[in-house]
Amino acid sequence: MAAGMRHAKRPVSALLAGPYGHPYHPMLVTIPVGAWVISLGFDVASHVAHRPGFLASGSEWLIGAGLIGAIVAGIAGFLDLAGIPAGTRAFRTACTHMFINVTLIFAYGANFAWRYHGYARGAPVGGNKIALSLACVAALAISGYLGGKLTYRYGVRVAAEASQADGFVAASTRATQGTRSAAACHVTATESLPTARTSQADRRRRQRRPPRRAR
Repeated sequence: MAAGMRHAKRPVSALLAGPYGHPYHPMLVTIPVGAWVISLGFDVASHVAHRPGFLASGSEWLIGAGLIGAIVAGIAGFLDLAGIPAGTRAFRTACTHMFINVTLIFAYGANFAWRYHGYARGAPVGGNKIALSLACVAALAISGYLGGKLTYRYGVRVAAEASQADGFVAASTRATQGTRSAAACHVTATESLPTARTSQADRRRRQRRPPRRAR
């Protein structure tokens, strides 16, 4: 169990999934989450604004931007999933999390196509489209909850506590430790100087001694 947990904290690919202690997936998911939530806000605002057309158009392109961000974030998230041991609770939670996210990508893809082909210039967003976006945001909240559980409950791609402890050492303490280490090295080097000098003097005396004559 401990080995599997340690493996889930390490990146499968530091280049694609992010280095140890700094995964890319949690950073990238802010793009689709932000875009899709604001898109829903634009949908609702299009029914109260005097010029709803720009809000409806903006909502449509926010959905498109969120789709691109979700695909990129999904690639990094899949790599993190590959590092979780199969058959564990963390793995089942991660699979559910991934299933919801893939479903959302298809749902928002359909939502974007529906709006793009049925766009009515200057009109507010239709009620059916708003209902679809509302259902998607609700599913997005559930997915976010599961993602938080993977991170904060199971510690997937979270640095070990030994690494975390380094961030809670006071800067003054670290500087003092560095000074002490430097002083210890200086003392060790100073103590070794007489020994080195004595060895050099002995070698010189041996070289100056005349060779013994054979009797």
